[in-house]
Amino acid sequence: MTTINPDSDTSFLGHPKGLGYLAFTEAWERFSFYGMQALLVLYMINELLLPGHIENVALFEPFSKLYGGIQGQALASAIFGTYAAMVYLTPIVGGFLADRILGKRRTVLLGAITMALGHFLMAFEFSFLFALLCLVLGSGMFKGNIASQVGGLYKKDDLRSADAFQIFYLGINAGVIASPLIVGTLGEIYGWHYGFATAGIGMLVGLIIYLAGQKYLPEDHLTAQGKNKSIAPVMLKKEDWPALIALLVLIPVMALAIVPNNQIFNAYLVWGDQQFDLMWGAQKLPTTWLITLDAIVSVSFLAGVLLFYRWYSKHWKEPDEITKIIIGSGFSIGAMLCLYMAAATQAEGTKIGLFWPVLFHIINSIGFAHMLPVSLALFAKVAPKSINSTVIGLYYFIFFLGNAMVGWVGGFLETMPSTTFWLMHAGFAVVAGIAFILFKIFVSHYFQTTDDDKTIA
Repeated sequence: MTTINPDSDTSFLGHPKGLGYLAFTEAWERFSFYGMQALLVLYMINELLLPGHIENVALFEPFSKLYGGIQGQALASAIFGTYAAMVYLTPIVGGFLADRILGKRRTVLLGAITMALGHFLMAFEFSFLFALLCLVLGSGMFKGNIASQVGGLYKKDDLRSADAFQIFYLGINAGVIASPLIVGTLGEIYGWHYGFATAGIGMLVGLIIYLAGQKYLPEDHLTAQGKNKSIAPVMLKKEDWPALIALLVLIPVMALAIVPNNQIFNAYLVWGDQQFDLMWGAQKLPTTWLITLDAIVSVSFLAGVLLFYRWYSKHWKEPDEITKIIIGSGFSIGAMLCLYMAAATQAEGTKIGLFWPVLFHIINSIGFAHMLPVSLALFAKVAPKSINSTVIGLYYFIFFLGNAMVGWVGGFLETMPSTTFWLMHAGFAVVAGIAFILFKIFVSHYFQTTDDDKTIA
């Protein structure tokens, strides 16, 4: 297949056309992924884990023993945490498959097909655990490799790469905006399984877009080496090791930092369903619309932060990636304090108004824009070319650790005062922020490189 050279291509918002295909593919994949995820905890609490339903789930009894007999919201939170964590562990395997066996394109295609199957299996109670398994495996093959292809569109010294990941994240959030409105509404109002099936259709749309854009994507390194040539063993240069080790040190700190943000899909959603005033006249709005609110605000501030730093860089020196992440930690602390205030000001017997939750989403989204796309761009830029997909897979280990903690911590929602619960999350952001400052002082200089002609694969 002929591949278009992206070096001189500026046909998509000043970027290679391949970025457009990758961004829209990711938008539809996120539509399906987050639509299903927005329903998952509510579905388990309100139907699947109730008598008359839980008995229909194949292999659920031995599976539930892994959680020590907990039930109700705590069990739903633990299952969510396990699923969300495993989704971000398998990209390590997916990166290895892409780097050493299948190549990025075929690995992404296999992942998309497996994820679509998982979404359709969610439409049946019997296959619930098999559906989660397919989603975990499919996402592992898809996530890191499509992000790595974004990096592969640019040379090492191409300053457009940071903007590219911001645009890529805009695509992600565009999918998240639509999914609760469509998938969430269908699931909550018309039936959970209608929502899950719609998520599967969205995944198929993403697969079609990805297939249509093949010639605009960076050439797979396995193809470039030649089908009949043996794959050379991975050889890291001496100067690659310090930066690689620094990235590994950053992983657990980032994992702690994302716990407040990722709790949105777990305990926050349950808390909002129970305590927020979501009435519009006589009609209760679907709780999953809180995710749409978050996505709309996130898209707005992703674009706003991107434009702000473009303006800022024309007048002063733009902060480096670690400094931006430190700034993001400060906003994350403020966001958690908004939820503390929401709980602290709730009068007994009343619902929480939306002032503090909306302010939470605004402040948290500013922090998000300074952290996740920036950290992903950092990993893609610094990772050695020969193991780029594997390192991007390691980046998603951040989410494995963070979401495992989200599931465990979320189980305290029923037993801990809400004020204490959200102050604990603010504490996570404080500890992470301090660690980022220390990282900036003592470790971040290892990210400096003089190998300007090295490209991201």
